[in-house]
Amino acid sequence: MDLTTHGFWTMVHGMGFGSLYLLSCSFAIVELSRRYRPQSSISVADEKFLGTWLVAMAVVAWITVLTGAYVIYPWYRAVPPAGAALAAFPQALLKSSLNTIEWHAIGMEWKEHIAWFTPISITMAAAVFVHYRGCLRDYPQLRTAVLTFVIVSCGTAGVAGFFGAELNKHAPVDGGGTIKLIQGSGR
Repeated sequence: MDLTTHGFWTMVHGMGFGSLYLLSCSFAIVELSRRYRPQSSISVADEKFLGTWLVAMAVVAWITVLTGAYVIYPWYRAVPPAGAALAAFPQALLKSSLNTIEWHAIGMEWKEHIAWFTPISITMAAAVFVHYRGCLRDYPQLRTAVLTFVIVSCGTAGVAGFFGAELNKHAPVDGGGTIKLIQGSGR
């Protein structure tokens, strides 16, 4: 089984960092909701853990968006030379057919813009949580803001991930060298 280097980086970006981020969002939402209910108490160790978790989420979100914007996106936008097969040029491939042009016009435009809300909103949530963690019980509006921005971050990551998966299905980012994953038996 072979994989191209562009396909490998697309997989690392989406299925690696992106899915890791979405999974970590679910934990953060549940823990923030559970720990700050009126009847519950949160220990200093729990606050420290949640703060570290949110900071780690922000790091993963930034890595995901930056690899998408500066590693994958240039390959997606590559301009094909005259007469070249469009399969190696995803943006041109999507624009070449009326059946797929909307995937670029709506899907990629949404993905490339909404994805930036993910690291920005989770960084804000992490910064506020770390700064006010000992006092969050006294500021319900601030707790709500942190939880809301984690949910916004999760939602924008989900939208970007959906469009990324669909775009990769219709016009995969492929090319570069070949990575041999599994040697075939040659039957």
